[in-house]
Amino acid sequence: MSPSVPSRSARRRVAGTLCVLLAVGVVITGLVQAAPSATPRAIDPRIAAVMRKPDYRHAQWGLLQQDPRTGKVTESRYADQFFIPGSAAKLFSVSGTWHTLGGDHRFVTPVHAVGQRRNATLKGDLDLVAQGDLTLGGRTRKDGTVAFTTIDHTYANDVPGATLTPENPLAGIDRLARQVRQSGIRRVDGDVVVDARLFQPDPGLDPVPTPLIINDNVIDLLTTPGAEAGTPAGLEWRPKVAPYHVTSSVRTVAAGKPSDINVSSSPDGTRIQLSGTIAAGSAPVLRVSAIKDPNAFGRTALIEALQRAGVEVRAKAVGRNPVRQLPRSYQGAPTVARYTSPVYAQYAKLILKVSHNLGANLGICLMATSTGSTNCNDGFPVLAKFLEHAQVDRKAVQLADGRGGNPADRTTPRALAQILTYWQRTPEATRFRTSLPILGVDGTLADSCRSCPSRGKVFAKTGTAAGGDLLNDRLAVGAETTAGYLETRKGHFDVFFAGVNGAATPTADISGVLTIANDVADVAAYLQQQAAGGH
Repeated sequence: MSPSVPSRSARRRVAGTLCVLLAVGVVITGLVQAAPSATPRAIDPRIAAVMRKPDYRHAQWGLLQQDPRTGKVTESRYADQFFIPGSAAKLFSVSGTWHTLGGDHRFVTPVHAVGQRRNATLKGDLDLVAQGDLTLGGRTRKDGTVAFTTIDHTYANDVPGATLTPENPLAGIDRLARQVRQSGIRRVDGDVVVDARLFQPDPGLDPVPTPLIINDNVIDLLTTPGAEAGTPAGLEWRPKVAPYHVTSSVRTVAAGKPSDINVSSSPDGTRIQLSGTIAAGSAPVLRVSAIKDPNAFGRTALIEALQRAGVEVRAKAVGRNPVRQLPRSYQGAPTVARYTSPVYAQYAKLILKVSHNLGANLGICLMATSTGSTNCNDGFPVLAKFLEHAQVDRKAVQLADGRGGNPADRTTPRALAQILTYWQRTPEATRFRTSLPILGVDGTLADSCRSCPSRGKVFAKTGTAAGGDLLNDRLAVGAETTAGYLETRKGHFDVFFAGVNGAATPTADISGVLTIANDVADVAAYLQQQAAGGH
């Protein structure tokens, strides 16, 4: 990644949105100053050199490396002390969801015809029953796998370099519409309703999962520079659904100058405005804007898709989702369309590779629905029971969400090693391990260590908690962590944790956070090389 240098106002925006736990990080620094556990071997001098960098003067490093077969520990530093995990916490939530649903679970989203059929006319409603499908076809490749990029579009407002997958965000909705027509329905003398009763959205989970998710509940906004300085920038956006409307006043500035694009929207999110600058000759810049009413958005999207498929809908396309018309049950209401998702293991791969926050939080709600509850908080007891089954010390884990972004979230390196060890003892060990970012290859580790000896031999979930230290005009990095597997010899994998809490960047440039992430990745590489007998 080669992030641009944002303006001071942009840096303040980044500082606020990266969710840094600065105050909490200060507390944690104090908590983890206990004497480190005995280290079985001298620390690699290259690792020691990283830890001595000025950025870590007031920080605390933790290390753990263990053979999951024998239990032998070869590195241990503060292994039983709490750390802010950042997104490494997703190892717990995704594991719990995977175990609860099954890696081969598929989400089947049906559309029911509620009413009477008279030839090609439905005298009644079409009800789309949301099932918690994370992408609803919007990322699915022809081979059934789920597409992702190195920096996901959901991070576009915070992290430079975010890009889009080429798949149509409305692919699943379009397929449902075509199936309705294939069922023989040509006219709906009623309404289209989204049934989102699967679970209640919980504002305590940020971002908030919803039973119906289209394009991660965001509008993509792609700005391209004009031909020369002073000309208007180009704009493309998706998915195009009424009544959403996007305008832009972004201007092209001279090559080499900073790009600084801001997004604002109306209270209901349907009127989106872009402003700012983009440098001539630069790569396109992606931003996103929230879909604030996913159910109304999905209803309109389906009505428009039905119209494209040749099905006339009497109701107006734009409007609130008429939930009062939903039946108590769908007994006797035939299914006229259904969309079947890829297997959950593909969604887990997406969540872990790009650190997909919405998908990780969604897992908490899906674990709750497995008990028949519509309250997302009821997913935590399911996760707790799984962690006990996996022989994870539950008291060494604190979670208040699924993504690792809540100020209460904590874990010890040893607890992370325990969940990683659990997977090594299952038939899905390889599928789980390869779902993690791979050093120098893909996901959040794609741009680290691309030519080092450890490339392709470290499989690990990364985590970041960072935000603004406005007092010192820099960024405070509450946590930068990584946990996963080191291939020490062909077919043999140690579990490991490497991370730092309480670091700081020299300036307010976000590239400083990326430098710290690369340091943590380098530490993981050095652990792998030392265990494999290399230097």
